[in-house]
Amino acid sequence: MIRTILHIKILFLLAFIFISPAVKAAELTASEVVERFQASLLDIMKEANTLSVQQRYVRLQASVEKSFHLPLMVQIASADHWKESTTAERRHLVNAFRRMSISTLATLFNGYSGEVFELIVEKPGPQNTTLVVTKLVKSDKSTVEIAYVTRPFKKGWRIIDVILDNGISELMVRRSEYRQILKNKGIAGLITVLNSKADELVSQ
Repeated sequence: MIRTILHIKILFLLAFIFISPAVKAAELTASEVVERFQASLLDIMKEANTLSVQQRYVRLQASVEKSFHLPLMVQIASADHWKESTTAERRHLVNAFRRMSISTLATLFNGYSGEVFELIVEKPGPQNTTLVVTKLVKSDKSTVEIAYVTRPFKKGWRIIDVILDNGISELMVRRSEYRQILKNKGIAGLITVLNSKADELVSQ
């Protein structure tokens, strides 16, 4: 009997150990998800001089996947072509979009000069989204406003778009860029283009 009770206690302890981190991650607010992502960017920037693009890619991968809902983003960017694609094509497209997105970040955030991110406000956005407005303060005190469009999902809040202070949606820019490729080459062509660009960026 004592052994049975001990086994039950151990099972409860193991369940707590393995379940607790997931629960805590899901409890992060939209602002906390953004702040965690920006903190990872700063870490990369501070070490960029000692890291290759490939190494920065590896370091950023987990943060991007925890912070962004990449499948929804590429679904929006590919518009009606997403509906017409097969399950395999969608899977390959999401993977290519992931590689391209992380490669771009690994290339752009390639140095540090005392920049800091500051949270400005969290406010309701259109279509049941929440906007997390931040700013990047550069060493010369100039700033760039960066608004993250977030939505709640089963695994917690995720970023689905980024809007810079010029009011341009990064996701809409991608959609515009992909339109002609999709028209001429279809989903397969877009997958090839994204993977080729990612390879080019990572090889720098």
